[in-house]
Amino acid sequence: MDAFLIKDLCVAERPRERLIRLGAEALKAEELLAIIFRTGYRGHGALDIAKAVLSRYTLPQLLALRPGSLSAIRGIGVSRACALLASAELVRRAEQGPDPGVAVIQSVSDVVSQSIDIRDKKKEYLMAFFLNARRQLLAKEIISIGTLTASLAHPREIFAPAIGKAAAGVILVHNHPSGDPSPSDEDIRLTKRIAQAGQIMGIELLDHLIVAERGAYSFKTSGGL
Repeated sequence: MDAFLIKDLCVAERPRERLIRLGAEALKAEELLAIIFRTGYRGHGALDIAKAVLSRYTLPQLLALRPGSLSAIRGIGVSRACALLASAELVRRAEQGPDPGVAVIQSVSDVVSQSIDIRDKKKEYLMAFFLNARRQLLAKEIISIGTLTASLAHPREIFAPAIGKAAAGVILVHNHPSGDPSPSDEDIRLTKRIAQAGQIMGIELLDHLIVAERGAYSFKTSGGL
C-alpha cells in the first residue's frame, strides 16, 4: 500500500492547519506527533511514522524511552527524538514548576514576609493564606479583626473560602499587639479546633503563626501541629 503523505491531504485537513484552526486539543495523538516530526523519510510521511510508532508504544511508554532507544526507531532518528523529548520536558516543567509570577510559601520566613502589614496593628488580625498542592499562594484574606476567640475564628469562615478557591492547604497568621508572640491558651485551643476541622474537610492546616514586634511563633515548628 502506498504511504499516505501529509501533502496528499487538502490544506485545511493537514495537522498544522487543523491545530491553528481548531486548537491543539482537537488533534489526535498521531497528528500532534506528526507536527513535532515535521517530515518523514522516502515514501513515508510524518503522519505515517507517527501512526506506526503509536501502534507499538503508548504515549507514556514512548516518552519514557531513552534518547538512544527513541532515535533507533525507524523514521525517528536523532533530530526527531530530540524534538519529541524536548517537547515532553517543557510540558513536565510547566506542570511541576511554580509560576514565576505566583508567590510560593516554603518556610516560616515566607509567611512572615507576607504578613508584615498586620504585625504592628493595635488590634488582633487573623489572616488566612490559601495554598495549592505546590505551595503556591492562591490568595490571602483577613478573616477577623478583634480579640481572637472561637466565635470570631469559626472554621466555616476559614474553610468556606478555601473550598471556593480549591485550596489544598491553609496557613493561619495572627498578630499580638502586646509584642509577645507566645501563644495564649485560646490560641492553642483555636489551632487544635481548626486543625481538626481541616482533617474533616480534607484541607490541611499547614501552620498557624503568631507575628509580633518581638518575633514570630510557628505552631508547626514548635510541635503544636
